[in-house]
Amino acid sequence: MIYSDKQYGISTDQLGKFKEALLVATEQEIEDEWARKIEIDALKNQIAELEAELVHYDLLKSGEITLAKSHSLETLPSTLIQARIARGLSQSDLAEALDIEPQQVQRYEASEYMGANLAEIIEAANILNVHTAGLFETEATHRGMVISWENADNVCWQKFPAKEMVSRGWYDIPRDADPIEAIKKYFFRAAGSHFASALHRKKMRGENPPNEYALLAWQVRVLERARAQIKESDLPPFELDDRWLPDLVALTRRKDGPKRARNLLARKGIALVTEEHLQGTYLDGAAMLAHGGRPVIGLTLRYDRTDNFWFVLFHELGHVFLHLFDGVRYDFFDDDTSKAHDTIEGQADEFALNTLIPEEKWEQCLSRFALSEEAVRIDAKRLNIDESIIAGRIRKEQGNYVILNDLIRSGVREQLREVYHDSE
Repeated sequence: MIYSDKQYGISTDQLGKFKEALLVATEQEIEDEWARKIEIDALKNQIAELEAELVHYDLLKSGEITLAKSHSLETLPSTLIQARIARGLSQSDLAEALDIEPQQVQRYEASEYMGANLAEIIEAANILNVHTAGLFETEATHRGMVISWENADNVCWQKFPAKEMVSRGWYDIPRDADPIEAIKKYFFRAAGSHFASALHRKKMRGENPPNEYALLAWQVRVLERARAQIKESDLPPFELDDRWLPDLVALTRRKDGPKRARNLLARKGIALVTEEHLQGTYLDGAAMLAHGGRPVIGLTLRYDRTDNFWFVLFHELGHVFLHLFDGVRYDFFDDDTSKAHDTIEGQADEFALNTLIPEEKWEQCLSRFALSEEAVRIDAKRLNIDESIIAGRIRKEQGNYVILNDLIRSGVREQLREVYHDSE
């Protein structure tokens, strides 16, 4: 983990050197191809680790992560460091608050507080508003939340929403079986042998902290169904090539566009899973990687509207193309109604908006000013997209969800009903 601006600079320099070494290793010709592959893979892993830590430090220092929870006391030292950075304090600032020398804080953080006594750790935790569960929270209004588990031993199985999961038919509890053991058995089966991918950092955009165990349960269910889809449909490997996205945009005009979109994504190596959100998750969509590096997009279809479906889908595709393979190392969970904004989510929003309607074409849309159904229809025909896309964007920009109601269609759940749990 990066602790200071000085270390950030050192890590940036190291990243540049690793990239230069990777370029040399890629271009050089050697007889032992196996050895070269090992060297290249090692350099790529080091580059990915450094990029992830640099991004995480940037988000912490900019104030864009305002709440983080890690379910392990082992991670308390790193939580203290993250909290200091997120609150905008230097090591010297914390030292002053603790009434110790700055060098002592440097030594504490370098050794992950191994040299600090319990009283000093408690005092630092109180100053930084860090709790023993591994939680820090700043005073910012808009939240960028990060939740993680170090390993399965840190999971509190009793906190899973077992009744809701069973009622949905995710798993059964045999008579006289231990319900906690049944939960664990389901988790390891659903998450797969590489279950650690379900436990690492999750970045949540939302105004309210979610029920993290409901969030974890939902993700595990999505990964389970994605794995089945990948196997049954024989999804091809994903390629980071977005030239097919105009074909996806063109599907917005089709009445069965959402269903066709799922099929097109599958042909491009992306698993699209729809699963109703669990109580307390405030969730519209998510983007994550399944084992083997295939992207998975999960949608809750919380709102049965075509405009919402398309925007959330393209927002998650933004995470796929911009972030999942770019060293950020998060899974992304989004509440589309949230006003919370940060750099990464802003990039995904911009990706969605500009892919559906390029900015220069949006500026030419008369419907933005006329706010009439006829103007929307004319612009939609000219842009070859569904009317609801334009109507939905206008409603969101105007903050008025009463206008243009007749252009907002429903029926997405019905199209995807074979993969959507309906509790009504």
